[in-house]
Amino acid sequence: MTTSAPTRNLNVSSYIAEAIRLEMEADDAIVVLGEDVGRQGGVFGSTRGLQKRFGDRRVLDTPISEMAFTGMGVGLAMSGYRPMIEIMFVDFIGVCLEQVYNAIAKNRYMSGGNVAMPVVIKTAGGCIGSAAQHSQCLWGTFAHLPGMHVVAPSSPYDAKGLMAAALQSDDPVVYIEHKALLLSKSADFAHGAEVPKERYTVPIGEAATVRDGGDVTIATLSANVRDALRAAEELSTEGIDVEVIDLRSVVPLDTATVAASVARTRRLLVVDEDYLSFGLSGELITRVLETLGPSGIEVVRRLGVADVPIPAARSLEEAVVPGATAIAEAVRAMAS
Repeated sequence: MTTSAPTRNLNVSSYIAEAIRLEMEADDAIVVLGEDVGRQGGVFGSTRGLQKRFGDRRVLDTPISEMAFTGMGVGLAMSGYRPMIEIMFVDFIGVCLEQVYNAIAKNRYMSGGNVAMPVVIKTAGGCIGSAAQHSQCLWGTFAHLPGMHVVAPSSPYDAKGLMAAALQSDDPVVYIEHKALLLSKSADFAHGAEVPKERYTVPIGEAATVRDGGDVTIATLSANVRDALRAAEELSTEGIDVEVIDLRSVVPLDTATVAASVARTRRLLVVDEDYLSFGLSGELITRVLETLGPSGIEVVRRLGVADVPIPAARSLEEAVVPGATAIAEAVRAMAS
């Protein structure tokens, strides 16, 4: 928790809506389309007020047909617009994956740079007790498909700044909100709680050190940053000094910031709410090892989601998904 009340204590979804509004005011080419983004303002309120402000030609409620309206976004981008496509939950991306990885991700390359794809795919992931088809993060899936940036904010400040950067980007960006953070207010965060009213951007591809420490490096992103900070505070009472790095972006992945930290601590724990196998955790560890060499690190470990569908029961979900308790236990073992 923050030590002092932030100047503004809105929930994260409100800051995202603010970022979109400010960018739409600055650029008439930005349009928003998706299920319930207009009249309802999004299932979590992160497009609230936009249709009233900009009208239903720029903020369009679509039918439940992800393939159709994602394809519409592709056509809009090729026609000079800057569409933001909302896929309500990231789990639904399979319905329109053809448009994502064969059009959005590839059209600029296949046209020799003549066809722009300034598309933002805005979607929600993460576990809140919603079972197997509504609980995944899947940023590793998007990262595996070349041609798109992938970001996952962990704080109110980054949620607004990364959305602004995504909407200004000439490359396609997948912006993955975490459902457990969207309705949290600024005062619930120990980092990034102060959010300016004005426009600003957070650079895509730059990690942030959100807690300094000298014993163990934790590299993570999205809601696990909050878990890591809670674990680090608990561990500090036991004499274990943890450095926490918020990756913020999966693509580009800021290996340099993580490697510089590990060069000092010589211990790395990667925490990832995506699936463990073939994912971000293994990729980041490999890149750090390639940077520092085998002698540059003493202990390495990763925590991720077990290779099973997310269970519906909260008790089973908590057993599968790494949280503050699991992070603290892993760090204790590494520091002993």
